[in-house]
Amino acid sequence: MTELASESAGALAVVSGGTRGIGLAMSRRLIKLGHRVVALYHVDATAAAAAAAELGGAFHPLRLDIADGGAVATAAAEVLAAHGTPAVLVNNAGINIDRPFLQMSVEQWRRVLDTNLSGTFHLCHAFAPAMMASGRDGAIVNVGATTGIRPRRDGANYCASKAGVLQLTKCLALELAPRIRVNCLIPGMTETAELVTRFRLDDPAARAAVVTEIPRGRIGTTEEVADALEFLIGPASGYLTGQKLIVDGGQFMW
Repeated sequence: MTELASESAGALAVVSGGTRGIGLAMSRRLIKLGHRVVALYHVDATAAAAAAAELGGAFHPLRLDIADGGAVATAAAEVLAAHGTPAVLVNNAGINIDRPFLQMSVEQWRRVLDTNLSGTFHLCHAFAPAMMASGRDGAIVNVGATTGIRPRRDGANYCASKAGVLQLTKCLALELAPRIRVNCLIPGMTETAELVTRFRLDDPAARAAVVTEIPRGRIGTTEEVADALEFLIGPASGYLTGQKLIVDGGQFMW
């Protein structure tokens, strides 16, 4: 973990997976809204350093494996001591390890569940008590996936983990009310480096095949996901909790 520096101005937000892709767009938006951001990352120190250079003193990258409950508890104590209690917690970090079910190892199953589902649990469990005791309303946004509702091949671990995140969201919304609102933000196909590689979107034919399935006729942007985050943490959604917000251009209409 990197050493934390104290800050006094602006409300605090903690964003897991907050140094690249959708998470980085969320960090940028939160800073634009006046938050200080502790952005958790696991492996990509280069992306974290670049984000820190870009976003300046309001941005604090912190290396952490959210699958490790003990490490999360220790890091949360450090964040609370150095930065205070977060007003916003965004559980965005996640991994894919795709395999056909009959070829999936126990380790591949566990690693995805431990990161995507248990990691969300660990962070909520570590920060929610302070958020509840702070005397002010807070917001938790768990980032889900469309495959948490609609299954796909070769992703039993990922689909199960994201379905669990959706149900965890609802349970937390019940138990942390009325002080903390908890909602699930579900992005659809969103233009990130990972998505381009995974779906070969640099191939015009592959991109066209994907786009034909999206009623809006294009792939979404990370800024549009950040727009949804801004809504979910802001006063316009003050009566919204325990819900899922799907930002997918109409690709899946549930």
